[in-house]
Order: sequence, then structure tokens, then C-alpha cells
Amino acid sequence: MKPWLHSVFFTCFFLIWHAEAEFFTSIGQMTDLIYAEKDLVQSLKEYIRAEEDKLSQIKSWAEKMDVLTSKSTSDPEGYLAHPVNAYKLVKRLNTDWLELENLVLQDTTNGFIANLTIQRQFFPTEEDETGAAKALMRLQDTYKLDPETLSRGNLPGTKYRSSLTVGDCFGMGKTAYNDGDYYHTVLWMEQALKQHDEGEDTTVSKVEILDYLSYAVFQFGDLHRAMELTRRLISLDSTHERAGSNLRYFEKLLEKEREEKEKEKPNKTVTTTEPVVQSGAYERPLDYLPERDIYEALCRGEGVKMTPRRQKRLFCRYHDGNRNPHLLIAPFKEEDEWDSPHIVRYYDVMSDEEIEKIKQLAKPRLARATVRDPKTGVLTVASYRVSKSSWLEEDDDPVVAKVNQRMQQITGLTVKTAELLQVANYGMGGQYEPHFDFSRKDEPDAFKRLGTGNRVATFLNYMSDVEAGGATVFPDFGAAIWPKKGTAVFWYNLFRSGEGDYRTRHAACPVLVGCKWVSNKWFHERGNEFLRPCGRTEVD
Repeated sequence: MKPWLHSVFFTCFFLIWHAEAEFFTSIGQMTDLIYAEKDLVQSLKEYIRAEEDKLSQIKSWAEKMDVLTSKSTSDPEGYLAHPVNAYKLVKRLNTDWLELENLVLQDTTNGFIANLTIQRQFFPTEEDETGAAKALMRLQDTYKLDPETLSRGNLPGTKYRSSLTVGDCFGMGKTAYNDGDYYHTVLWMEQALKQHDEGEDTTVSKVEILDYLSYAVFQFGDLHRAMELTRRLISLDSTHERAGSNLRYFEKLLEKEREEKEKEKPNKTVTTTEPVVQSGAYERPLDYLPERDIYEALCRGEGVKMTPRRQKRLFCRYHDGNRNPHLLIAPFKEEDEWDSPHIVRYYDVMSDEEIEKIKQLAKPRLARATVRDPKTGVLTVASYRVSKSSWLEEDDDPVVAKVNQRMQQITGLTVKTAELLQVANYGMGGQYEPHFDFSRKDEPDAFKRLGTGNRVATFLNYMSDVEAGGATVFPDFGAAIWPKKGTAVFWYNLFRSGEGDYRTRHAACPVLVGCKWVSNKWFHERGNEFLRPCGRTEVD
């Protein structure tokens, strides 16, 4: 079998399940793209070798013909006087040069193009590229990173440093522009212009950058700077029709602005020059999330309300699950993460071998994580939850049953009415913005089909360390819990009365550097009535 055919078949078998995979939502699945690209590079090198072999043959022929024709043209009649030379001349022009023509026309691209064509159907899509660009912007906002930092790849905990080119920054700006996000358009077009001005080699022209930048600046109402940038554009390309039209429009607006000021202040001198707003000085627009600032500050490790007084109320202990026979000999290490609501962390809950097995089972089934629409009750994807998840049953592997049983022993709650083990892998800037795990009164039918009541508690396993970012935060009371591989955190979502504890609204912060894997078990009310009986008050 030809090498390139083997490569094509391998690629087809390896990637067939990745069709429409939304790669940017899962780092775990994006790793397969690394191997796909490696395979393409190998195929490209085989094509280059074939071309080099062909050129080598053509070069050898040309050198031989150069020597021969130098000799024959010096004395044509004397050369052809020899009958063998005459025969070979006729033969060469009739046969040999035809063979050379066939060699030159020989297509050595078949293998590479066939492989590329097969793999292209599994390549990331336009949606992936847009999602990846927005993920970088999300990280930029959450962790207060300026475009220069991201462009130079100066991120904490990174093993492999990478930087963005002018073209990359321009692409980021275009993505923001197409989404009507002029705040990020300005930031990234300014970075592209800065790197262009510094002399970086690129196919993107300053005219293109200034075209987007001037309009985005105008959208912020910064008329003076929009005019300044447009004039710079026209100085580079005086035939740019849109820029000329925009400049005339800006001048009319500025004149109208002057006239209005003159009417308002008839006795005062009106100055026509105003200070230009410096680059990057525009305010980030407000969005739909009321606790955005608190949430993002906690993700950065800022605003955590761990006071010395609260710290004194937190302890470490050995946990035997209320004298569970399985834990008496080998209790778990338990650490208080927060006092009220009570959040605890357990250590050495899952071994490395169990984690790898769970990931191995989950990876082929990963699908874009969904949220329940509060109005329709329908599960749908959302920009505020960027990850992929899968659900594992105990029949899938003994490890799943073993982990489920362990969670039951630790919590003292039954897994019989709990949901399946959910495994999640976070993608680029992977996050889940502030949300409740339990259903509220305005969505009473959220878990009706399960018939097991509301989600009484959450048990969250951290299956990887994360180099930077990825904390679990609780904006209501200012807590931040950082992932530690092999540990798990546990909290109750409901009071003993069955009323929801609204303080447990929490979020998974964007992953800045690293690959975050978690698994979780949601315990429900039914079957736990006597394991966690009602309290004396509504908020016990």
C-alpha cells in the first residue's frame, strides 16, 4: 500500500467521530487536532521528497543536455557527420524529450491533496475560529490582560510560549467587529497597528487596520480620534472611497457639534480642539450578568472574603462518613473550605488510574454542555457555558460504580436517586458563569421527568490540576476554590427544609492556562429523607 494511502485510511478511521465536533469547547478533543496536523506535515514532507526527486531527474537531464548541445552547436555539420549522433538527435527529439515532458507534467500532489481533502472535513470550522477568538477575549477581560500580554504570550504557568502576529491580531479584531463588539475591535486593531508600526512582516495593510479601527472608535463617540485615524488612512491611500466619505461625514458631525455648543454658550469662546482619547481608554460595556465584576475579581483571586475570624472556624479532620464501616479503617482527609454555607474538600478521592479510566470512557462521548432554558425547559447550548460533557453509567465500567459508591460512603447520601456521573472537559477559556445547581420556584418542572425531587447536594471531583485560572467561585459570599487533582468539594444546595440555598450560586472560572477535567454527582431529595432529615427551621 502506498504511504499516502495508509495515511488517508488512518486519518479517516482516527477522526471519523469528530465531525462537527466544536473543538474549541474541549481541550481534550483539541489534542487530536495536534496529531492530525502532524499527519498532514508528514504527508507534506512526502510530497516535497517526490518533487525533489522529480526536480533532481530534470536537473540531471538538463546538465547532460547542456554539455551535449555545447559540443554539437560548436560544429553542427561535423557533429552530425557521425551517423550515431544523427540517429540519437532524432531519437532524443522524438522520444526522449517527450519522456521529459511527461516527467515535468507528472503530478506528485495526489497523495498530499488526497490526505488534505480527507482531513479537511474534520478541520475546525468558522464557528470554532470565532469561538476561539472570543475565548481569548474572555480571558483578556476576566484576568485583566492587555492585548500586548496576550499577543506576546506572556501567560503564567505556560510551558510552550507562542505569540500572535499582526494577522492574528487583525483576525481577532475582525471577529469582534462582526459581532458588534467595538470595545474589543479597538483593542485588537490597535495592537495590530502597533505591531505593524514596529515593522513586523505581514500581508495585512495598515489601510485595512485603520479602516476597522476608525469606524470602531467612531462607535464610541470619539469623533476627533476617528477623524485623526481616517486622515492617516487617506494619507496612505488617497483613493479609498469609504474613508473619504467617512471623513466628510465626520466633519459635518463636528461642525454640527460646534454650532450646538455656540448656541448653548453664546458669550463664550468655543474651542475647536479637544483632547484625543488615548488608546485603550474606552469603557468595557455592561452586560447581562449583574455580578460580573465580583465574579471576575474572584477568578483573579481578588475580593476573597476569607477573614482571620472566619479562618479560625475552619478545620481539618479525618472523615469516616458517620462511622461508615468502609471508612473506619481508611477515613478520608476532610478540610473545611467555607463555614457558612458549609463547603468541604476531600483529599485522595480518586486515584490517577481511576481518573485516566474515567477520562478514557468519557472522551469519545463528549458533547457540547447544555443548559436548561428557564422559559421553555429545553436543553440548549449557551455562550456562558463553554465545555463538553458526557454521562457515565455504572455498567460502563467497574471504576464508575466504584467511584459512585465512594461518593455515597463519604456523603452518607444514596446514589440510587442521584444523576449519572457527569464528566466535563473545559475548552479554550472554558467556563460556566454564575448559576444554581438546584431548580428555583420559577422553574418547578426542571427535574420533573426524573421523579426524584430537587438537587439536594453537589459532589465535584477535580480530575486535573490547572496551571492558571479555572477556580470554582461563589460570588454571593466571596469564596474561591482552586482545582487540585484527586480532590473533591461537597456542599448542600438545599436547606434541610427543602428550600433552596441561594448563597450557593457559583461559577467555574475560565481556564487561563491548562486543561481542566472534572466529574460531578448531583444527589436528589428522594431517598434521602431519613439520611438528611428536615431541620427545625426553614434555614437549618
